[in-house]
Amino acid sequence: MTTGSEQHLAGPLSAAVANLCHRLRPQVSPATAHGFAEVTRRLAAPLQVAVAGRIKSGKSTLVNALIGRRVAPTDVGECTRLVTRFQYGTVDRVEVVFRSGRKQVLPFDANGMIPASLGVDIAEVSHLEAFLTNAVLRDLTVIDTPGLGSLDTASVARTEQVLGVSPPPAADAAPVGDELDPVSRSAVAGAEAVLYVLTQGARADDQQALAAFTAATARRDAGPVNAIAVLNKVDTIPPESVPGSDGDVWRAALLMADKQAQNLRPRVAAVLPVIGLLAETAETGGFTSADADALRQLAELDEATVDTLLMSADIFTSWDCPVPAGTRMRLLERLDLYGIGRAVSALRAEPALSAGALRRILLDRSGLAGVRGRLDALFRARADGIKAAAALASVTALAHASGDPAERQRVHDAIEVLLARPEAHQLRLLEALTLVASGAVAMPEDLVNEVLAVGGSADIAEQLQMPGRPQAELAGYALERANWWRSFASFGATPAQSRVAHVVHRAYFLMWQQLRTAR
Repeated sequence: MTTGSEQHLAGPLSAAVANLCHRLRPQVSPATAHGFAEVTRRLAAPLQVAVAGRIKSGKSTLVNALIGRRVAPTDVGECTRLVTRFQYGTVDRVEVVFRSGRKQVLPFDANGMIPASLGVDIAEVSHLEAFLTNAVLRDLTVIDTPGLGSLDTASVARTEQVLGVSPPPAADAAPVGDELDPVSRSAVAGAEAVLYVLTQGARADDQQALAAFTAATARRDAGPVNAIAVLNKVDTIPPESVPGSDGDVWRAALLMADKQAQNLRPRVAAVLPVIGLLAETAETGGFTSADADALRQLAELDEATVDTLLMSADIFTSWDCPVPAGTRMRLLERLDLYGIGRAVSALRAEPALSAGALRRILLDRSGLAGVRGRLDALFRARADGIKAAAALASVTALAHASGDPAERQRVHDAIEVLLARPEAHQLRLLEALTLVASGAVAMPEDLVNEVLAVGGSADIAEQLQMPGRPQAELAGYALERANWWRSFASFGATPAQSRVAHVVHRAYFLMWQQLRTAR
């Protein structure tokens, strides 16, 4: 197991917040000091990303695809009712963490998955810790959560606690199994970023969960700093039901994702289409050479027979066909009709395709690369700022939970000193972004969109909304916008707008400096 002391802080901002906690510990109550120690420990851990969404949205399937191993159970059972944290470890194992603080170590089952039955009273379990020797998890802890909207209220409560949706417990409630009171535990327990899984449209409770999560982690109400949504199972969308799709599944998926992005704005940075089942099968070793051979047999059938087979799942598994029904059932479970159809089309175009090449085609059609690319650009590349902002939110919550006005003021003053430093500009930018995105600072729509672009990416070309343009052109535009925002801050802006404008001006100026230095 890799401990926090063996890991490195994400960057200078995390180090600054860790130092702030260290300096403040002698000046606050023992309970608050203990909370600050927990915040410091989490700052030294990898970025924690919760995969959340409604029941049956395909969260665990997507978790497996992201990790690259089929380890999270996808069928309804004991484990799907619990929060499971997948993190890096030197030995593969599962730890059952009880509410009392006791831990029980279990091996993975014969298939390398978390056991379907834990052999314990689930009501007494806090969560599961799954340790994997997987390089993907070295800098990213993935948290699989029970589905929102379930009739199992205990499972929903576990997810809501991770997302910060649950109201804080009573301040006088008794501590359980550690030195933190319930309010303090709530302040430091949640994830630092979220990948929210949708199918079809976002509902009111999806909006509520995302709003509460961003409020709990970004110090202000709602901002696309640390939240991405995925539109899963897009292969089930009838393309003819989406105007402008021209009957193409992926064009329909992109149009639907665009529509959901508008509905969820500014709760999330992006909505990305994905076929989680196809991604899981192609990425976790679920697609075998035997599967490729069966698909090759299907590709050799006449077109009318294949078209009939692909009309529905029932027909695919029951229609008279040279490929055994059991084999077809396996293909359906791993690829669904869309994946089978894509594979057959690829083999007809190029019959000599190897099993490996076919797997890569299916992976490409799953949309997983787009999700991973956004995770890297928005989460991994910005882990330092995200973790520091979440830590400051925890520090603030812990100070408020103390009930001591003098302690709250000391913590507030220390945070303001930290934010005044030049190196803390990224935190100021994240704060400005959430202020504008939440409507706390009103601005014309074109300026809101510009602030969202500047604060919503770590890539300068994307921040400037000029992808693929020459570096000299990017530098010139960055300087032009820096001057405009400086003028806006001084003339015509309200005091609240002016504070945001100064931050955006500096962001553009730093972009210009970076582009000029790199030339």
